[in-house]
Amino acid sequence: MPRLHLHLLSDSTGETLEMIAKAALAQFEEAEVQRHFWPMVRSRQHLDRIVPDLAANPGLVLFTLVNDETRARLEEHCRHLGLPAVPVLDAVTAALESHLGQEAHGRPGRQHAMDAAYFARVEAIQYTIAHDDGIAHEDWEAADIVLAGVSRSSKTPTSIYLANRGYKVANIPLVVESPPPPALFSLRHPLVVGLTTSPERLVQVRRNRLLTIAEGRESSYADAERVAEEVRFARRMFADNDWPVIDVTRRSIEETAAAVIRLLSERRARGAPPVVGPKPI
Repeated sequence: MPRLHLHLLSDSTGETLEMIAKAALAQFEEAEVQRHFWPMVRSRQHLDRIVPDLAANPGLVLFTLVNDETRARLEEHCRHLGLPAVPVLDAVTAALESHLGQEAHGRPGRQHAMDAAYFARVEAIQYTIAHDDGIAHEDWEAADIVLAGVSRSSKTPTSIYLANRGYKVANIPLVVESPPPPALFSLRHPLVVGLTTSPERLVQVRRNRLLTIAEGRESSYADAERVAEEVRFARRMFADNDWPVIDVTRRSIEETAAAVIRLLSERRARGAPPVVGPKPI
């Protein structure tokens, strides 16, 4: 497959543009793409400094520029260089204008404004970091979500991803010899979700973990029988407490988080179910 130079120009952080490009490129296997990322392009002078790279590395130009003058100049440069230029948000913005009956404000970076939602997301991140790995269980009632699972079942990365989406998340490792605090079994506000995985996959992950910390001694941490016992213990706890379960064996962090959000949305739509009572193992 030929090599493609992909130029991404944004008048803000470029986060949205990068996500769109990543999602589109995921549909093309083995594509050799070199990305050229240009955020915060808000002046003619800045744009003119980028043009030599466009000329030296011709390819596809994707942009999110709301300033008419800057945008027109980019399109003019691309026509002169014979490069396709795609305004990735135009179709969506036009459709919204049509249905809402108003024009878009045309101000860069409005999705990153420091509004109430922004500060709520910051608060969610702070809460999640402070309640990782079973810490501060006395505050779990303030969480939106509590993730439970054995060690290395993607609890922490999933929690951090969800926190970046604005959800307060606590997580707790389930250990056979150390039962979780009683507070876990009487939570009313948070959605408790069990994360599970195949024992075989978990053994591989844990062995890799031991290698990264240069732990060469024999350990039950990655013993197949021991791991299978831990997984059975966790699954039994999930079933006894009627917690929804997500198998993360073949899921990415993003897919796991999306499944958690769907469960939370469904729960909120029908109203939080009453807590029957603690059922510790």
